[in-house]
Amino acid sequence: MEKTKSVLMLGRRDPTETMRVAAGLTIFGHTPNVVFLVPVPDTPENAEMAELLEFSDIEAKTTVPDQSLPHIGAEELAAAVLAADAVINI
Repeated sequence: MEKTKSVLMLGRRDPTETMRVAAGLTIFGHTPNVVFLVPVPDTPENAEMAELLEFSDIEAKTTVPDQSLPHIGAEELAAAVLAADAVINI
């Protein structure tokens, strides 16, 4: 069996797709971490995807101030990039 990986998901353009892909990675046993680099719109679809992240035990963070998610600074983001086995930009 293939080794499971720590995957950093960077939500740069499509927060909804970022959440969907992150949750899907858990099916294969991977450990995704999600960081949004853009504001996450408050839509029913995003609320549903956020619930899916919660169900998958994935805590999303953001680099955008004044969001309802935990904020991650530049140093913490750099450390997360270096610690990840893979980085996916969506």
